[in-house]
Amino acid sequence: RPSAALRKRFTPETATSLCFRPTLSQHPLRAGLALARPAATGLARWILSARPPGAGPGTRLHGMAQLEGYYFSAALSCTFLVSCLLFSAFSRALREPYMDEIFHLPQAQRYCEGRFSLSQWDPMITTLPGLYLVSVGVVKPASWILGWSEHVVCSIGMLRFVNLLFSVGNFYLLYLLFRKVQPRNKASSSIQRILSTLTLALFPTLYFFNFLYYTEPGSVFFTLFAYLMCLYGNHRTSALLGFCGFMFRQTNIIWAAFCAGHIIAQKLSDAWKTELQKKKEERLPPVKGPFSELRRVLHFLLVYSMSLKNLSMLFLLTWPYILLLVAFLVFVVVNGGIVIGDRSSHEACLHFPQLFYFFSFTVFFSFPHLLSPTKIKTFLSLVWKRRVQFSVILLVSVFFVWRFTYVHKYLLADNRHYTFYVWKRVFQRHEIVKYLLVPAYMFAGWTIADSLKSKSIFWNLMFFVCLVTSTVPQKLLEFRYFILPYIIYRLNIPLPSVSRLVCELGCYTVVNFLTFYIFLNKTFQWPDNQDIQRFMW
Repeated sequence: RPSAALRKRFTPETATSLCFRPTLSQHPLRAGLALARPAATGLARWILSARPPGAGPGTRLHGMAQLEGYYFSAALSCTFLVSCLLFSAFSRALREPYMDEIFHLPQAQRYCEGRFSLSQWDPMITTLPGLYLVSVGVVKPASWILGWSEHVVCSIGMLRFVNLLFSVGNFYLLYLLFRKVQPRNKASSSIQRILSTLTLALFPTLYFFNFLYYTEPGSVFFTLFAYLMCLYGNHRTSALLGFCGFMFRQTNIIWAAFCAGHIIAQKLSDAWKTELQKKKEERLPPVKGPFSELRRVLHFLLVYSMSLKNLSMLFLLTWPYILLLVAFLVFVVVNGGIVIGDRSSHEACLHFPQLFYFFSFTVFFSFPHLLSPTKIKTFLSLVWKRRVQFSVILLVSVFFVWRFTYVHKYLLADNRHYTFYVWKRVFQRHEIVKYLLVPAYMFAGWTIADSLKSKSIFWNLMFFVCLVTSTVPQKLLEFRYFILPYIIYRLNIPLPSVSRLVCELGCYTVVNFLTFYIFLNKTFQWPDNQDIQRFMW
C-alpha cells in the first residue's frame, strides 16, 4: 500500500485520467473509454486504500505479514495502472474489432441489447457464451445505475475493459494460490510470493489478451478460482466455478476434473505412504529392473481401485465434480461433440507432438528455473545410467513425431500469429528437423518433471493426464492452449530464489514490451485486403 504522501500526489482520479482521455463527442469507442473512467477510478481507489490481504477491521498485522500486504497492494496497484495505460494505447490503435473479436464483440453487443435467441447466435463462434453473459452482468448494472445509454455501455471499449477487470481478479487469485500451495516457512519469503505473483500475472501469452475481447482472461479467472476453492476444501463451490470456466471454454472441464484428481491424489498418497511403511517394517526386498517403480505404482493403483471402501470414500469426496462431468457428457451427446458452431476447423485428432511443443514452450518461459549447466549434466548422467528406459522413450517419441504430426491449415495460412513463423523458420527448414528436436523434447520433459518432484507421484500423474487430455486432441498449434497448464505447473513448483524470479520477471517484461511494440507499430496489409494487420500470439 503506497504511503499517504504518494497517494496524495498520485490519486485514482489522476491515474485514470491518464488512461481515459478521449472525449465523448468523437468516436463511439472513445465514449466507451471515457465512461469507463468512473469504474477504473473506483477500482483504483479501492486498491490504493485497501488493507493488506488478511487484515480486517481491528486486526493488526505485524512484521513480515504486514510488509507482505504492502508489497502485494503496491504490486497490484502498479500493475493495474500500467495496464490502464496499455489499454488506452490498444483502444486508440484498435477502434474496430480485430481477429477473433469480429465474432465475439458483435455477439456480446447482441446480448447487451437483450437479443438472446439462438437465431442471433453467430455460427462461427465455437465457445459457449460465458464471456458475453458475464460482460452483460458487468456493464448492464452500470447503465441502470448511471443512466448510460446502451450505445455507450455496449461499446467496444467498455466490453474490452471487462477483461482488464478479470486481469485484476487473476492477480489476486494467483497471490492467494501461491499462499495456499507454497508452504509459508523461512525458506519461502514474502518477496518470493509477491514476485512469483507479479511474474505470473505478466505471463506474456496471457497478459496480451487482457487488452482484447477474448475468452482467455475470464477462462483463467474461473479455473483458478475453482482450483483455489478445491484447495480450501469447498468442493461444491469449486465445481460450480468449474462450470463457469466451462462456459468460457469447453476444454476447461479438464481442469475442473483436475480438481477432483487433486483430491484423489491426496488420498492415494496417504495410502501409498502406508503401503511403503508396511513393506519397510516387513523388510521386503525392493523390486529392481527397468520401469520397476512404474510397475509398483500400477500394481498399487489396481489393488486400491478394487476396494469398494476406497471407491465409496472417493465418491463422497468428489461427487460435485462427478455431477459436473456427467453434465458435460450429456452436453457432448446432445451437441454431437465438444465444439459448437463451426466445427470444420476444430477437428479432434491424436496430435501427440503437442505435448512436446508444450514442453518447449514451458522451458522457454521458465528457463531461469529449468535450464542450467548442472541440470544438463545431471540429465546426461541419468541417460547413461538408465539407457534402456531412455532408449524406449526416444523410440516412442520418434514414432509419435513420425506418425502423429499434423499441420493445421490456419498454421500455414495466417501469418499474423507467431506460431506461423516458428513453424516456417524451424520445422519447415528440413524434414529431419522435427526428429533432431526429439532429444531436446526429452530433456525438456525431464527437467519439467524434475521441477515437480516435490509433488507426489500421484499428483504428477493426475497433472500429466490432464495435460495430455487438454493438448493432444488439438490439431492447431496455438500458444493460447498452453496458458492454463503452464500456470498450474508454475504454481506448483517450489518457489525459486529471488534472483531467478527477478530474471524471469525481467524477461517477461522484455517479451511483453516487444509484443506490444510490434502489435501497435509494425502493421502490414495483405495484397488482397486493405485492412490493417498486426502480429500477435
